[in-house]
Amino acid sequence: MPYPKNLINEGEAVALDLRPHWWFFSQHILTGIPLIIGLALATRVNDDTVHDALVYVLGGAAVLWAVWLLFKFLEWSRTFFVITDQRVIFRTGVLTRHGVEIPLERINNINFHQGIWERIIGAGDLEIQSAGEQGTSQFDNVRHPDGVQQEVYRQMEHDAKHDAGRGADAIGKAVADAVGKSGRGAADIPEQIEKLAKLRDNGTITTAEFDKKKADLLDKM
Repeated sequence: MPYPKNLINEGEAVALDLRPHWWFFSQHILTGIPLIIGLALATRVNDDTVHDALVYVLGGAAVLWAVWLLFKFLEWSRTFFVITDQRVIFRTGVLTRHGVEIPLERINNINFHQGIWERIIGAGDLEIQSAGEQGTSQFDNVRHPDGVQQEVYRQMEHDAKHDAGRGADAIGKAVADAVGKSGRGAADIPEQIEKLAKLRDNGTITTAEFDKKKADLLDKM
């Protein structure tokens, strides 16, 4: 089941849509192995009274185990780890829901951990450190966490370039509005420099950009 499209923002693109690795079921699978062995051995008991008691007890335990496993499967199917070009999204829960959303621009660092067995099966834990109240978020049983780490960094780089492009466009427009491109005379140059200074003071352009444009205008006088 893919991540619901109605929870994706307009214009937002999904880069990765993951469920937990199958190792998510490890405890439940390992718990079921001795239960199955016990049922197999119970069928070999010759004493009818002991045989029936073991079958009832172990059979009841097997039913409870199956219900438990079904609930964990539902939890697995409702757990999403999604990376978009804007944020990292984590949602989980069947009866109750829990979610974490981390904007890409707030991510400071990403770490992952894999033991030897986890490297073999392609699972691991991912830790995302971000600015704000969330701090550090830990995600377990992530599929190929090293690849996920690289994908998050790629999306962060893409997002940073996109923001830089928007910032450059905004500066260019602001400078064009202040200076104009209609061939003003030298008498207008002091006024243009004054407008540029205001843009510098309010942070729209940098001091270096102001100095360069100011020098260009003074050369025209």
